[in-house]
Amino acid sequence: MFPVVCELAADGVPVAVTCRVLGVSTSGYYEWLRRRPSERDLEQAYLMAAIHEVHAASYGTYGHRRVHAELTMGRRLEVSHGRVERLMRHTGLQGVHRRRLRGCTRRDHAATPSADLVERNFTPDAPDRLYVADVTQHRTSEGWVYLAVVLDCFSRRVVGWSIADHIRSELVVDALQMALWHRRPEPGAVHHSDHGSVYTSWVFGHRLREAGLLGSMGTIGDCFDNSVAESFFATLQTELLDRSTWPTREGLANAIFSFIEGFYNPTRRHSILGYLSPADYETQHALTGPAGPQTETAA
Repeated sequence: MFPVVCELAADGVPVAVTCRVLGVSTSGYYEWLRRRPSERDLEQAYLMAAIHEVHAASYGTYGHRRVHAELTMGRRLEVSHGRVERLMRHTGLQGVHRRRLRGCTRRDHAATPSADLVERNFTPDAPDRLYVADVTQHRTSEGWVYLAVVLDCFSRRVVGWSIADHIRSELVVDALQMALWHRRPEPGAVHHSDHGSVYTSWVFGHRLREAGLLGSMGTIGDCFDNSVAESFFATLQTELLDRSTWPTREGLANAIFSFIEGFYNPTRRHSILGYLSPADYETQHALTGPAGPQTETAA
């Protein structure tokens, strides 16, 4: 009861009146007020501050599992998962939730698609062996913005991306070119996508062949055949795009850049990677060799 008395006193309610109404002694209240915080109280305050910092650093997207992972793996704090969950619930902190996405794939029925070289096996044993790619769209007050990405399936890192106000072939070619500049994959690496006309176009296929990459495409109308890319777009939609309105294309493009290069690639913790970030996962692989089998399909 004493914290309630303290809050009401700060609002100008006389202490004696509050204590009489709540049935507690005035002397007991002042004794509680003079008491120094216990070690448990100090630990609780420090933990709450750390939870608020982690949640804010994730743009308010982390739920209790990722907050716990950041506290224990990133900050080396010894705290149980249940305690983090209780504290976040008590203070009203929560992660964001996903919604169903609408795709923007446009097929060219006259084009010949590539064979499916992946068959839903998105678990390569090293970086730059298997890339997945896709395109999404989001509306601003000025019109649509289109984002093409290329992801490395090993670490879930976005290795190439491109933003434009159109969905022509150069959009996906630019994303592929960024991946080639940054990663320089060996000939024979696989590039997997859907049957969108931008991926079945001659110019994109020509760039794949020039780079020595093998084109691969899943079946039509099956999100599981490109689940890694779909999962990334679900994360982007939930943790960035749906949380604000976007007046300009430039503003949205800048926000996407900050999300990918400032948060998603270097620090965001992924359940599929054992709550490591893509950068940490690749570093761990370089030090210890190939990681064990991966069992989840969500980024």
